[in-house]
Amino acid sequence: MAITITVPTALRRFAGNQPSVEVAGHTIQEILKDLIRQHPQLGQHLYDKDGKLRNFVRIYVNDEDIRATGDHTPVKEGDEIAIVPSIAGGVEPIIKDRAKLTNDDIKRYSRHLILPEVGMEGQERIKAAKVLLIGSGGLGSPLALYLTAAGVGTIGMVEFDTVDFSNLQRQILHFTPDVGKHKLQSAEEKLKAINPNLKFIPHKTKITSDNALDLIKDYDLVIDGTDNFPTRYLVNDACVMLKKPNVYGSIFRFEGMASVFAPHLGGPCYRCWYPEPPPPGMVPSCAEGGVLGVICGIIGNIQANEAVKLIIGKGKPLMGRLLRFDAMDMSFREYKIPKDPNCPVCGKNPTITKLIDYLEFCGIGRGEAGGTSGDSIVEEDEGLGPDDISVETLKKMRDAKQDFILVDVRNPDEFQISQIEGSVKLPLPDLPQRFQELPKDKLLVVHCKMGGRSARAVNFLKQQGYSQVKNVAGGINAWAERIDPDIPQY
Repeated sequence: MAITITVPTALRRFAGNQPSVEVAGHTIQEILKDLIRQHPQLGQHLYDKDGKLRNFVRIYVNDEDIRATGDHTPVKEGDEIAIVPSIAGGVEPIIKDRAKLTNDDIKRYSRHLILPEVGMEGQERIKAAKVLLIGSGGLGSPLALYLTAAGVGTIGMVEFDTVDFSNLQRQILHFTPDVGKHKLQSAEEKLKAINPNLKFIPHKTKITSDNALDLIKDYDLVIDGTDNFPTRYLVNDACVMLKKPNVYGSIFRFEGMASVFAPHLGGPCYRCWYPEPPPPGMVPSCAEGGVLGVICGIIGNIQANEAVKLIIGKGKPLMGRLLRFDAMDMSFREYKIPKDPNCPVCGKNPTITKLIDYLEFCGIGRGEAGGTSGDSIVEEDEGLGPDDISVETLKKMRDAKQDFILVDVRNPDEFQISQIEGSVKLPLPDLPQRFQELPKDKLLVVHCKMGGRSARAVNFLKQQGYSQVKNVAGGINAWAERIDPDIPQY
């Protein structure tokens, strides 16, 4: 029996870049076995070393998660099978207070006021609402703009980054003259231009286990616009502990997802869906894999829509549901997210009752910690590690004609943007299958875009017995900035 299985964007490079694959079998186990037979590289992403389905991968038959029945779940012709990896009825209004509207407010929000579902009462709740945005990047930009335009009275924003040229393709809150400016300053200028009466609260910091509860406690709901797993789990756990709704969104290449996590309102939390993160490097970030700018607007505005619905208590929020969007097919699909009674943070007997070390939980070294800007990883140079060399040292080695091999582990599309002359091209996803092409008796110097992927490549090579391996801190972007300005940065 032939069945079509949908392959998510993040895994398509391991399936011949196909959005779907024809497979044969009568159970999930059989069709996944056939899928891996056709595309062996998918195996390590779907199953762990013990042969169990990985916790950060969800398999859906139609719109049902198979966790309860496992990979022995039967399938029949006509079923829609989907792999959904982590990438990241109406309720009462979460806003009980109401803020009186001025005559100017009534004029400004007149198109809302004539909607029976909003009206004066709903708009007064929107004005009284206090919303915290984690990040001002690809998702945070449309979120901030539309929530401000909708009349949200108080918007807090957690951000520590400055505006970079590479942000402008998708972070529509920031303009070309803002390059180099702190994103909070840029954001406040744009938002106050839309609504001068907005109370904008800048939080110029990273959100951490030490400050998360204090940052979140005074807000009515939180909207997660981040792109890294440590922050995503941190925000989830803090929101569960403080009983704050968490409006989730994630983006990658041509695909996006959104949901609402609110256990105190009867729904699941993020850990119910994904109890643990993928191993570092297995799920690429947007900085590594790219993202179509307009996807950020689509998903960010879905998040903004869910926030407004929660504030006014109308409609059916995305609690217990995942909305998935594929821009290439121009399709929306919905999947159920069941609440896990054994969830370690929101279950009947929680084992996580205080915020933990989320970098350690996600298996990430502190030099690899992600930022909060939504779709860019901020790599900080906080001193070189024992396996690192600077781009200045690399230049000296090349000038002295030292005997070593420079290995570029970026993706093939990135090779077309820029490259350091003489480098060997070996994309990180191909490294497990091709590492034996590299000699063990020579020094290997590995680089990527900013140093994160190359650090993971160095760790992998050392595990395979390579003793002479170094990572170029800062990657080719640091080389372009400090050594060869003719090489474009991206």
